[in-house]
Amino acid sequence: MEDGIILIDKPSGMTSFGVVARIRRVLSKEQSKKVKVGHTGTLDPFATGLMILVVGKECKNAERYSKLDKTYEATIHLGQKSSTGDPEGDLTDISDTKPGKIEIKDIIKKFIGEINQSPPIYSAIKIGGQRAYKLARKGHKIEMPKRQITIYNLKVVDYKYPEIKLIARVGSGTYIRSLAEDIGEMLGVGAYCNQLRRTEIDKWKVDEAHKLSDFL
Repeated sequence: MEDGIILIDKPSGMTSFGVVARIRRVLSKEQSKKVKVGHTGTLDPFATGLMILVVGKECKNAERYSKLDKTYEATIHLGQKSSTGDPEGDLTDISDTKPGKIEIKDIIKKFIGEINQSPPIYSAIKIGGQRAYKLARKGHKIEMPKRQITIYNLKVVDYKYPEIKLIARVGSGTYIRSLAEDIGEMLGVGAYCNQLRRTEIDKWKVDEAHKLSDFL
């Protein structure tokens, strides 16, 4: 393809930049020239699901895609905190209290709408011109400024302690890792995001996406 978008179902264990590099290499080889490829919003290495890649002249429209609403399937693990907000961080036991399903649903309702959220320190957000995750890895103490985000809908689809399975439809800039931590804090037991899958970006669905293995 010359210009346009490619939908990719990102596998776990790979960075978004690694996905872009793979697609760029394959397309450049096919076309016998360097092809410009970019992403329109990263997914954490542990996460899976839909990425929209922009190719060629469509790269100039990357920001437009990044501002679109998104839907996630998430598993929140209760009772522990993670240094990164996900299973790749150092885990700390917080509480063995088992919240009830009604309590969880009541707490989750409080996050629907426009709320203020602090992004994770292990994120690609720039602080003083540097990526926050790079500063965090160097041991710098980082104060992440809160920002307003929108959560349109949160639905508990299953709860078997210690895991809550949610479907979340959110606006641009929402971090599900931060949401998991905030839910854990409000429940008083601690939590982190154990699994994350992005299933939709606006009208595009992960079922329509190519597997990364299609590009070898």
